Amino acid sequence: MKIKVLFDKGALDKDIRTGWGVSFLINDKILFDAGEKGEWLLENMRALEVDINKIEAVVLSHDHWDHWGGLWDVLNLRQKIKVYICPHFSREFKDKALQLQADLIEVAMFMEISQNIFITGEMPGAYHGKYMAEQAAVVKTKNGLVVITGCAHPGILKIVEKTKAHFSSESIHLVMGGYHLMESDKRAIEIVAENFKKMGVTKAGPTHCSGDMAEEIFKKSYGDNFVSIRAGQEIEV
Repeated sequence: MKIKVLFDKGALDKDIRTGWGVSFLINDKILFDAGEKGEWLLENMRALEVDINKIEAVVLSHDHWDHWGGLWDVLNLRQKIKVYICPHFSREFKDKALQLQADLIEVAMFMEISQNIFITGEMPGAYHGKYMAEQAAVVKTKNGLVVITGCAHPGILKIVEKTKAHFSSESIHLVMGGYHLMESDKRAIEIVAENFKKMGVTKAGPTHCSGDMAEEIFKKSYGDNFVSIRAGQEIEV
């Protein structure tokens, strides 16, 4: 199983476009989030030799522009593709996706969308005092579970807890993506890292809205098991 980082705030190569938001390609067939801008996402796909025709579905973590911004360009090339969203995405978003002929699927509960690739379904979160629904992807691998997050508005620990509850006999190999710790203080971040260890998370890969301080704290805590996430890389799991 492999995960390609198609879009992020940093890149391995100067020719790879960077910006706000994330986009990951799971096993060449499931696109998780689409970054902030379609033109940049498609440029990176071409640079990384991604065949867009092999993509079977798109999973969107939550209803923010920097996670679905690239979707519209993808839909222009891949009409009628499955797009998995939370039920509480806006009516405006749903209408636009349907106009572009997306096969829109609203997910409330944990479900398997492809062999060994799951999504958590909608989890309650908050953003600036308002309700923000979000879902994460979970990939079952020979090394354990890989949890992929967009922004973790429900709380990164709650996402890990829900994953552990659903897969009670599985270990968690890696948690990667946005941890939403940019506005957290040092001690709060240290507590999250400590809880990762207590929950048996083997590797940590914070990026995007995790914040520089969180990346440094997790790097110090995890050492060789810290995964630096950059656009252009391919992670074998």
